[in-house]
Amino acid sequence: MKCLVLALSVALVCGTQAIFVPRTIPEDLDVQKVAGTWYSMAMAASSIALLNTERAPLRVFVKELRPTPEKNLEIVLNRWEDGSCAERKILAEKTEVPAEFKINYLGENKLHVLDTDYENYVFLCMENAATPGQGLACQYLARTLTVDEGVMEKFNTALKLLPVHIWLRFTPTQAKERCLV
Repeated sequence: MKCLVLALSVALVCGTQAIFVPRTIPEDLDVQKVAGTWYSMAMAASSIALLNTERAPLRVFVKELRPTPEKNLEIVLNRWEDGSCAERKILAEKTEVPAEFKINYLGENKLHVLDTDYENYVFLCMENAATPGQGLACQYLARTLTVDEGVMEKFNTALKLLPVHIWLRFTPTQAKERCLV
């Protein structure tokens, strides 16, 4: 009987584990400083199906981040839909947790800002709130089309702590073309 209780306890603890998304930014993310044009330089996901084709659900290319007066973020992105590149806008609502937002894209999800220096790069991860650990996609966004190998390595290091199974890296030309890669 003791073994059964122990086995059930371990199963419950393991079954309810969420993904820990590490952050290295200050406690107060300044959304005004992340405003502007961005280019998706790399993407990674916990499942190949999230990124493997141009129509994959999380194969989106962030184009711009726009802060709102309420310290939320409007995310302007491009994705392949119905045979063409379509622009979409998503509202990321600030939560109590620093650098975490709630978004309603493919259901209710969380958007984490892992790291940023505000001037050159930002690392974002979207986590499926309904099934933590089942759907995680991250992006390295850059202000310019210049690939910074140091930042790429930093992104790669951050991903080592996450359950990532597919990784896409874009050339400057591909990053500029957004949907066409």
